[in-house]
Amino acid sequence: MQGLSFSQACVKRGFDILFSCLGIVLAGPVILAASVAAWIDTGKNGFFLQDRVGREGRHFKVIKIRTMRDAKETGTPATNVTTASDPRITRLGRLLRRYKIDELPQLVNVMLGTMSFVGPRPDVVGFVDQLTGEDRLVLTVRPGITGPASLKYKNEEELLATQVDPESYNREVIYPDKVRLNLEYVRNYRLVDDLRYVLRTLIG
Repeated sequence: MQGLSFSQACVKRGFDILFSCLGIVLAGPVILAASVAAWIDTGKNGFFLQDRVGREGRHFKVIKIRTMRDAKETGTPATNVTTASDPRITRLGRLLRRYKIDELPQLVNVMLGTMSFVGPRPDVVGFVDQLTGEDRLVLTVRPGITGPASLKYKNEEELLATQVDPESYNREVIYPDKVRLNLEYVRNYRLVDDLRYVLRTLIG
């Protein structure tokens, strides 16, 4: 099993540090405004931290803008799968999620080195940490804000909302395809592809 070379990893990390710092400066006012709005909207801290599985299987806290109420507040079962019709998502939260504003605080994760701009999405416990054999190659890189799987499934919440059993569909159909895409990304890594994925994400 082989991931990025040492030189590839260094160039990728250098890119992350430079542009995450620039991004924090440029997006800082938006992040702060969104966090205050989310605090007013939900009555809780506008920043939401959640345990995710990162590089080499290490756990870290992913940072997002809060867009949902707790399951007990809405009387819905607790689940790690979110659909577009999830009653936990607030009206403001839907707007923030639609334009990916809730993801902007992850620039801090990138700067700190727990995430990268491009890579597999950081999963909750019970998915990527359960991979075996060659599939664990996806754990040799930092999880990313965007990437080939994220772009293919950018409307994942809408897709899941059409399924009778969203959790089963996610585990049996979507997730295996994401693993396949992420394996291809790691095996064929090129910095120019990272730039292309970031550009595609920015232009929607």
